[in-house]
Amino acid sequence: MDLNVDVWFEFLKQNWLVIVVALVVLLLVLNFVKTVIKWALVAVIAAFIIIYSGISLKDIGDAVTTVTDQAVDITKSEALEMMKKEATEAEITQNGDGTFTIKTPNLEVTGNDGDGKVKVKFHGVALGEWKINDTIEAFIQEAKRNK
Repeated sequence: MDLNVDVWFEFLKQNWLVIVVALVVLLLVLNFVKTVIKWALVAVIAAFIIIYSGISLKDIGDAVTTVTDQAVDITKSEALEMMKKEATEAEITQNGDGTFTIKTPNLEVTGNDGDGKVKVKFHGVALGEWKINDTIEAFIQEAKRNK
């Protein structure tokens, strides 16, 4: 189960009181109760925290994912707008193997001729692989004309 550090931080921030109470109860149990009963109670308390956190972490994780997706969509829109603005400054480097790299002050677009997809970096941050749309195609063509 791969969990984001932000998810854990948000969970701890929202549930710090429950965690503190559970730790106090665990310390009391460890100090006053003996052997088998002690460890049974520790296991029950630990299970409660794990079950409780699992539900909350899933909800928090979904919220973080939604916000991340929205941020990526906004960044993609900004990158496409930047392609329109910086197309005249675009410099293309074509390699012998059919790959190319287009650079502007804020963008880097790499791809393979005829592939239909490109990898986009905006301000040095990778935004993933995108299908070539009209805006990207116009950007590529303008970069080729600038050469």
